[in-house]
Amino acid sequence: MHTTLAVIAGLIGVTIIALTTASALQTFVVPRGTPLLLTRWVLLAVRAVFILSMRHLRDYSTRDRVMAMFAPTGLMTLPVAWMTLLLIGFVPLYWAFGSGSWKDSLLASGSGLLTLGFHAPDNLWTGVLSIIEAGFGLGLLALLISYLPSIYNCYSRREQRVTALEVEAGSPPFAPNLLVLLLQIKGLPLLHTYWSAWRHWFNDIEETHSTTPILVYFRSPAPERSWVTAAGAVLDSAALAVSVLDVDKPQPDAELCIRSGYLALRRIGDYFLMPYDPDPTPDLPIAITREEFDEACQRLADAGATLKADRDQAWHDFAGWRVTYEGPLLRFASLCMAPPAPWSSDRPIHFNRLPVTRRHARARLHTHRGKRLVPDRPLPAVHDVPRSRPHPGSSAGRRSRFSSLLRGRSTRSTR
Repeated sequence: MHTTLAVIAGLIGVTIIALTTASALQTFVVPRGTPLLLTRWVLLAVRAVFILSMRHLRDYSTRDRVMAMFAPTGLMTLPVAWMTLLLIGFVPLYWAFGSGSWKDSLLASGSGLLTLGFHAPDNLWTGVLSIIEAGFGLGLLALLISYLPSIYNCYSRREQRVTALEVEAGSPPFAPNLLVLLLQIKGLPLLHTYWSAWRHWFNDIEETHSTTPILVYFRSPAPERSWVTAAGAVLDSAALAVSVLDVDKPQPDAELCIRSGYLALRRIGDYFLMPYDPDPTPDLPIAITREEFDEACQRLADAGATLKADRDQAWHDFAGWRVTYEGPLLRFASLCMAPPAPWSSDRPIHFNRLPVTRRHARARLHTHRGKRLVPDRPLPAVHDVPRSRPHPGSSAGRRSRFSSLLRGRSTRSTR
């Protein structure tokens, strides 16, 4: 009977240790963001404590100071949770190999994990277990120490561009302000270098934030700045440039910037099982109204920009670009509690946590892939205007086909 119980206890201990080790390795070592249950539960528990502590706070600056500690606290809580689970997992192994009572087994596990040495092994097998457990504990600490510089290096690269945007677009960043300043300083011929720089930024955050999702929660040093609002301002300004400015040649760098932006937001959102339509049609409603779009166009015209004559066509072109990235952008604004900014975090779509269980995760992923998207909060409706389609052989038609390819659709699918 004792042998059977020892085998069962040993299997339980090995399972706990294996799951804990897999969670640590996939979080720290594997270059892919995998939504593991253990990591998810720890972050959800830490976030719940922070949300509870802010329930009476109404001032944004105070809430920002509180949430600035969420990501570092969650990051430091993960090793504590792993160490605790390792300690618990080795207890039944010590008991199964004859360490005495459960109390003695707990003391032996704590002594081995933390390399304190206050509990002498009862036999050869428990001595071997103590050595193995000490290796697990030291390995977790080494992983964390080597992981932190990588995280803050990625964070620093991200924030350099976000900080520079405050000089270019104001605070909070606003797409029309950014585009006016760029046209005045750089001029239209040099805008391609600006879009190219931000395209590389989007590629960088896609790689770093999808493999290290905790970076999503790291807030900017200044409370009025956020990587989410910066991404929104740049994408909106590029969409305005492509759809509104009257130029003789296509603007592939601006269009590629938009494409890299919405792909980055979608790839990062995949870790959080964030719903989005992978192939949206240009006539879907967006959160920006026609009146807001017309005000932005008037601001550009007052600054001396040459705009396209067909304002209705320009509006539909802008909406066709905006719909590709709006869903993930507005959900990240809610998830990250981004500071208020026009056209992005001032109209978030409610999305504040990961699914708790695998069943909920599969249900959300199925909704994601099946395109049956029901936003938690409805988006403001826009006015429908019949869209005129350029002739396929004209220069406008060629630009339309090129833009459709960048959006991830063929021109046939939009007819």
